[in-house]
Amino acid sequence: MTSKKNINITKHSGEPTVFDVKRLKNSLERSGAKDDLINDVVKEVEKSLYEGISTKEIYKKAFSILRKNARPSAARYKLKKAIMELGPTGYPFEKFVGEILRHQGFDIQVGVIIKGHCVNHEVDVVAEKDTKHFMVECKFHSQHNRHCNVKIPLYIQSRFKDIEKQWKSRPGHETKFHQGWIFTNTRFTSDAIQYGKCAGLMLIGWDYPKKGSLKERIDFSGLHPVTCLTTLTKQEKQKLLEKNMVLCKEICENHDILSTIGIKDNRHHKIMSEANDLCQGKIL
Repeated sequence: MTSKKNINITKHSGEPTVFDVKRLKNSLERSGAKDDLINDVVKEVEKSLYEGISTKEIYKKAFSILRKNARPSAARYKLKKAIMELGPTGYPFEKFVGEILRHQGFDIQVGVIIKGHCVNHEVDVVAEKDTKHFMVECKFHSQHNRHCNVKIPLYIQSRFKDIEKQWKSRPGHETKFHQGWIFTNTRFTSDAIQYGKCAGLMLIGWDYPKKGSLKERIDFSGLHPVTCLTTLTKQEKQKLLEKNMVLCKEICENHDILSTIGIKDNRHHKIMSEANDLCQGKIL
């Protein structure tokens, strides 16, 4: 009989890997769950393991227990999935990335037309701070197994070089540092990473680079998308996104938003309680 400690599980990509309880505990700790609840979740997940179980099933089991016992922890635990729910268009993800950069002290513009040396370009986010000037492109995926291959940084680097040439011709920009950035909510292929390093592009994926990944930036900022909220239905989240509301923070600052999408007053307290907990807590 296969030991629970050495049982093979199936990743989203279809690849097998050995179940790692430390990885599960780390994700539960990042959710802000208390030690007793973490231990309960781990015990229940280990009981349900079988050879070849999918990571999706493991996630669902853990999320279900968290949701029953600590909704804010459940909301943080589902962060990666919640970002994938920012679709179907990529604009909410662009705004979300822009808000993270704003929190880091950048002046940002989202969805702007920038004049290049040869042609005009539609740029997802332009970020400036001190003597640094960045062209930021956001690649949103709604599926875990969709990765950014080398074609994406190749294409974006060519656009950036055209924009950079025009930027450098502006008065005062001769000494500024200009760079192209790519944010994705999934991962980059090894070729994409290799090219990015060689070309001087900054690549930010869900867990790449080790310091400064999207996951880490969200943890440090404490900003969470509205799609994290377990007290809202899928349809209600979509209505908020259609109104360009992507952050829990926006609900915390104006709870009247809930009425504008048809949520009745008797549900406001529970939704606001969960949103406020997410807005106040930074789990590092």
